[in-house]
Amino acid sequence: MDTVVGMLRRIGTAGCLAIALTACGGGATAGASQTGGAPPAATGATTGTPTGAGAAASGPASQAAPTPAQSSRQSPKDPVRAALAGMSLEEKVGQLFMPVLYGTSADTVSGENQARYGAQTPAKVVAKYHLGGVILFPQNIKSAAQVVGLTNGLQRAAGDVPLLVGTDQENGLVSRMSAVMTAFPGASQIGATNDPALARAVARATGEELRALGVNLDFAPVADVNIDPRNPVIGKRAYGDDPALVSKMVGAAVKGFADAKVAATAKHFPGHGDTRIDSHSGLPVIKHTKAQWERLDAPPFRAAIGAGVDAVMSAHIVFPKLDPSGDPATLSKPILTGLLRQKLGFKGVISTDALNMEGVRKKYSDGEVAVRAVLAGADLLLMPNDFGKAYQSVLGAVRSGRISQQRLDESVTRLLTLKQAKGLLDRRPVASAEEAARVLRSAEHRRLAARVVSRAG
Repeated sequence: MDTVVGMLRRIGTAGCLAIALTACGGGATAGASQTGGAPPAATGATTGTPTGAGAAASGPASQAAPTPAQSSRQSPKDPVRAALAGMSLEEKVGQLFMPVLYGTSADTVSGENQARYGAQTPAKVVAKYHLGGVILFPQNIKSAAQVVGLTNGLQRAAGDVPLLVGTDQENGLVSRMSAVMTAFPGASQIGATNDPALARAVARATGEELRALGVNLDFAPVADVNIDPRNPVIGKRAYGDDPALVSKMVGAAVKGFADAKVAATAKHFPGHGDTRIDSHSGLPVIKHTKAQWERLDAPPFRAAIGAGVDAVMSAHIVFPKLDPSGDPATLSKPILTGLLRQKLGFKGVISTDALNMEGVRKKYSDGEVAVRAVLAGADLLLMPNDFGKAYQSVLGAVRSGRISQQRLDESVTRLLTLKQAKGLLDRRPVASAEEAARVLRSAEHRRLAARVVSRAG
């Protein structure tokens, strides 16, 4: 596979991504794996050490090598168009996927990777499928230096275009990186302060720590309004039960992540706050009318979009008054395209919630779920239950014309645009173990966490 440099040199001025464990989170303790949204339990033995492609970087992030979009004199003014023009069909389809990978280094040999992807190491999986990204779970985390080595190794394996490296660091109940990051309070405690400045400060500090580790996408903040106090999946993950309060906190958090140059994701659209069924294990039905949705569920998402949120995650919930088909929102064109894109005017990346959750797999096969999500308007397909079937089904749907080339290019363009906005197409990201040691759990961040707890009462 050519490097981006090669791609750009081939196409010249004619005009030329990568992402990837789940983002839904769920009601587990900090850093713990969970049903559905958690990575499938590993069944194969894992061996290997963080060497070679997975070795920790020793130099500062400022020494990252320029990508071709920056260094090639032949680069066109628009690196997004340039990268898109140089991609094969297989490379474009690969950009849509963010699967679970197994190992603590890019070179870790894992039977689980072999069984699921036909490649032994995370680096080989990334290269084989031209993945758009990876998402990190507690199983991938041992130490800060190790995570830096992992993310740097994965970025090297990506080849053409840097990866979006994501995780679920909501703080509080869902904190995938808790083993190495500051223990900030969760959204409910931040909401109790009624201070958007604190919400922004925590998001900025969280983003700074993620960025130091080589993570550039957080599946946060939660934009759900916790209307039902018995909600088993949202609860304290939400800023509160008042749409106005949640809206101002979500908008502030989005700006905080932007301050840290880390992509933020508002979730779970069109609103997962009024249910007593966990979409990890079942399919919730929200019975709000359109007027109730406008008043109760929509405001925080409007606030997130107004604040410039990078991505919005769909919910595996049925919302009959918004779409009577009975399909979950993740597979609903009236909801993802009609409401989110057209009515709310969102132009960024739409991510599915984890596609291994039961809520989205009730009616369709794993391959059909992936295809229908794209047709509904999703750009990023997160954690397919059967990656091989999902990838081949989307590839086949494009080849057959069921998914048009234009529709595929729209999603890849949005993903590339997000990367360009975060500077990933200008300079290939390289994290620094020294910088991570300086930033993670700093005295400043620990004082901030204590201040939130004190203000929350």
